[in-house]
Amino acid sequence: MNALTEPAEAKPSAIARPPLVRELLLVAGLFLVYKFGRQLVTGHTTEAYRNAGHVWHWERVLDLPGEGSVQSLLLHGDTLAHLANTYYATVHFPATVAFLVWLYLRRPAHYVWARRVLALLTGAALVLHVVFPLAPPRMLAAAGLVDTAKVYGPSVYGPPQTDTLSNQFAAMPSLHFGWALIVAIGLIVATRSRLRWLWLLHPLVTLLVIVGTANHYWMDAMVATALLGIALAIIHVPHRTVTTAGRAQEKLAPAEPKENVLVGAGR
Repeated sequence: MNALTEPAEAKPSAIARPPLVRELLLVAGLFLVYKFGRQLVTGHTTEAYRNAGHVWHWERVLDLPGEGSVQSLLLHGDTLAHLANTYYATVHFPATVAFLVWLYLRRPAHYVWARRVLALLTGAALVLHVVFPLAPPRMLAAAGLVDTAKVYGPSVYGPPQTDTLSNQFAAMPSLHFGWALIVAIGLIVATRSRLRWLWLLHPLVTLLVIVGTANHYWMDAMVATALLGIALAIIHVPHRTVTTAGRAQEKLAPAEPKENVLVGAGR
């Protein structure tokens, strides 16, 4: 991450890192809640398809661009579709874990903030998964979209009827997009490089991938953004990065008396 983070020299951190074992347990717990909490709505197939019809209708009322417009770009060749499916399957968790590890090591204060935001966003998303089960557009006949993972691979999902490892009717909100967005925001606010804004490419690519592969609707990303906005309003970002804080402390420190001047004055 150094290329897009900070060119400045390292500064000693004034913020103590949280205990590593406790943090590993907390992050592992967050992952397990995310993974198994989605199973709470398994079996709500009829409701999930009915809600999918509603979302598809609402998007047309709002005059949002059809998800098919993005997918048509991927279907120009097998390679693009395969790359998009690979990105969907492999980037989501590793990128978020790498983000948390880097913050833990280099920006402890921002790490605590990011972990809390992720926990709040994920918890709110799971509640919405329970109250609003939603079939993804690849399952909705009215959408007329291709299940690119099934056709071009790789796929992280099995048949919905026999898939016991994931709940495929938890499309809204998209945590793929929500987590990608907090990764980008976290790296932007925790670093000072002018290149840090390039991290916004991560949620942008993620958005195009989740829509183009027909795993999510536009509204799934919109709701994830709204929930993240609420989480950010509740949990405030640290005012300064560790590096900036170090410099501020240096500027605010009172000047030490110059002994040689005082000695000369005594004479």
